[in-house]
Amino acid sequence: MALSPPSFKSTASSPSRGMRIWLDACTGKHVRYATAIARELRARGHEVVLTTREHPDTVALAKALGEDFIVVGRYSPGDRTSKLVESARRTVLLAEMFADEAHRPDVAICHQSVELCRVAFGLGVPVLCTSDSPHARAVGRLTIPLADVVVLSAALPEEPYRAMGARRIVRFQGVDEVAWALRPGLKAPEETLAWLEELERPVIVVREEEYGAAYSRSPGRLMWGLARALSTLGTVVFLPRYERPKECPEGVVIPSGFVDGLLLVSKADLVVGAGGTLCREAALQGTPTIVVPYLDQPIYVNAFLAERGFPIFEAGPEPGDVLRRAEELVGRRWDVREALGRLEDPVALIIRLAEELGQR
Repeated sequence: MALSPPSFKSTASSPSRGMRIWLDACTGKHVRYATAIARELRARGHEVVLTTREHPDTVALAKALGEDFIVVGRYSPGDRTSKLVESARRTVLLAEMFADEAHRPDVAICHQSVELCRVAFGLGVPVLCTSDSPHARAVGRLTIPLADVVVLSAALPEEPYRAMGARRIVRFQGVDEVAWALRPGLKAPEETLAWLEELERPVIVVREEEYGAAYSRSPGRLMWGLARALSTLGTVVFLPRYERPKECPEGVVIPSGFVDGLLLVSKADLVVGAGGTLCREAALQGTPTIVVPYLDQPIYVNAFLAERGFPIFEAGPEPGDVLRRAEELVGRRWDVREALGRLEDPVALIIRLAEELGQR
């Protein structure tokens, strides 16, 4: 089923002057979000500076989307010391990048980039910050208090952000992924998935849980065990986070090199993950999705989509529960066009708020 994307036209009035706006992308999700915002900003006459860091998906995705991101620093999924050191190095590099006041941005936008928030705050540049992870408290304490405005899905409670020091919160009736899931030009070329045609159907995409983030309590083996179990139902395409598993059992495929997850899940028969971005990207495209809980608190944005008729369901973590649910869902498709039409795209709101900040 081909889905018709909702209208993405900005409702903001034209700015009185073009601004220089800095967007920093720390993960592949952020690259896609920043690209969606940047293209609309350019269309409105603004200059855009895009930065990212070395991360499993960032550089490859930016290249696939044809965007010129400046790569500054790298991500460390290791211990606290390595995270701190790499973040500190990146902060210095970004501060030096904008040391000349003539090249300094008017506004900075990020999805909770620690380094952008620290550098922009230090240089007196107003910050607009998006977020969908109130459970990521370590990052929140380093970003939310420095933001002039925080843009949140209406699915999220305000209280955790107020407690972290949010000064101004603006909410929208959607989830972040609406900004890019069906927006034209934000997927890699179709030919990058030519290998998928050689696999036996049904194809089940399994995304490894996040185990490198400060909030994670998983050793990184939950989804790998489920991938092996799900191979009894079809061909499993396993997408690791940071390291490729050493063994690959029959019925499980681990792609080599970069794979555009957004494009992949649009062609899958089922997606199984721990509830992150890929799960919502799949559900917004009508692909049935199973979320296996591994955090000790709810993922509000997933519940928001489920309540509005998108095919995102919770099961597990016991393999038997996941298998039973997978048998019910695999191969089905949902027509989500009507539900999509009721969701708000956050890009127009972000642009309006950024232009307000830049005109102060």
